[in-house]
Amino acid sequence: MSTGSAGRGTASRALLRLALAAPADAAGLTSQWRHVDGIRTHVRRSVDAPPGTPIVLVHGLAVSHRYLTPLAVALSDHHPVYAPDLPGFGLSAHPAEAYDVPRHADHLAALLAAYRLPPVCVFGHSFGAEVAAALAVRHRHAVRALVLAGPTSDPRARSRTGQLRRLLLDLPREALWQAPVLVRDIADARPPRLWATLSRSVRNRIEDDLTRLTVPTLVLTGARDPIAPPAWRDRAAALVPQVRTVSVPGAAHNVASTAPRQVADAVRALLDDRVHDRLDTLTNR
Repeated sequence: MSTGSAGRGTASRALLRLALAAPADAAGLTSQWRHVDGIRTHVRRSVDAPPGTPIVLVHGLAVSHRYLTPLAVALSDHHPVYAPDLPGFGLSAHPAEAYDVPRHADHLAALLAAYRLPPVCVFGHSFGAEVAAALAVRHRHAVRALVLAGPTSDPRARSRTGQLRRLLLDLPREALWQAPVLVRDIADARPPRLWATLSRSVRNRIEDDLTRLTVPTLVLTGARDPIAPPAWRDRAAALVPQVRTVSVPGAAHNVASTAPRQVADAVRALLDDRVHDRLDTLTNR
């Protein structure tokens, strides 16, 4: 084995341990639970964070806070970070039925209120981008800025089979260390909930929320993302009044896991005009 391969293997094992660490403390992250609307909701959050706009990370459909932990760590040097598990996912309790996008957004708003947070930057990935956009529209007072990373779903594949086909294209492009994380997340959520949530996702027209956004927004994708390809990224961004777009070279759909430093730079640039030059080096607009 080459030195480079050994180094990559060590880094992958470290990322896997970090992703699976909860509820134990690790890398400046801790676990907390809040009872929100009768649901015991798990939040992975930074400790001893510097003052700044809180950043809330909203995970995708079949996953949880776990795969977002590399990004949480990358952001926590400058901002308080909160990565909740949506109801029925990760370490949060299971409601009787799968929530649709508006209900997830309302639950998230209630969670932010329970923490008494000022207006936050919401980072939503994949299905989480749908929830984040709905939150920004339904609870405008709670959101200062918005990041939509790999947002679903492209109207050209807005069906369960269409999304599954694109997922199969994406899987070989992702880092192998994520596989045990995905297995754990699927086991936690259970396949019937995932199928029901996918059904609700493909019935949600994110375009209707995009046109109503009133906060600075970043639409971010991996350059090799087949789930949110460039044409859809650009079409979605064109609907948003205040928008920038970023394409992260080499990354596929799980850009927050595999390129956390580049993504963290882009998020900080959205929140700080003094570093917009860093964002402009990646942006397509």
